[in-house]
Amino acid sequence: MKKSMTISYEVGKNLYLNLTNRCPCACTFCIRNNSDGAYGSDPLWLDHEPSMDEIRENLDQRDISRYDEIVFCGFGEPTERVDAIIAVAEYLRGRENCPVLRLNTNGLGDRINGRSVAAELCDVLDIISVSLNAGTEDEYMAVTRPKFHDAFSAMQKFTADCVRTGKAKVIMSVVDVIPAEQIEASRRIAESLGAVLRVRTYDE
Repeated sequence: MKKSMTISYEVGKNLYLNLTNRCPCACTFCIRNNSDGAYGSDPLWLDHEPSMDEIRENLDQRDISRYDEIVFCGFGEPTERVDAIIAVAEYLRGRENCPVLRLNTNGLGDRINGRSVAAELCDVLDIISVSLNAGTEDEYMAVTRPKFHDAFSAMQKFTADCVRTGKAKVIMSVVDVIPAEQIEASRRIAESLGAVLRVRTYDE
């Protein structure tokens, strides 16, 4: 395991932010199982969680107007650092030509933080993308292996709360390695919560 301080990294036309390595899940398909980085990036295992000063210094070296989106998504669950997400988003909003701000999350931020965090996040972000991963609770628990026994319902409540704010676009995602019936079951869940389902290819 190589450690570095890769706070931001480019993927296509987007800039990704790597703020933490902590995560309450141990997904069977997690990219961390196979690599120290993602999409050709430098290692994403952090030497330490970057401070706001370190994040700001890193972003000041980037021309953010070049990107279609800035995405909170690294080698950990971003909502392990909700306050940092909010502070960074507010900082980016203060810069000229701020692109779309997106959060990729497992949807367990409420359980991680012990409070509802949907409204805080939707106040500062444009898109919330929740990893649904499976269309049934049994499959979800088997694939994501979360430390919370009520993770499946907690993830759905977070998604519904985000939709309810009416402030951010809310997406739920699954990877196309699951069977077609699981994808359809996932679509029904997403639609029931008012979200849009996105089916990702494995390497996206």
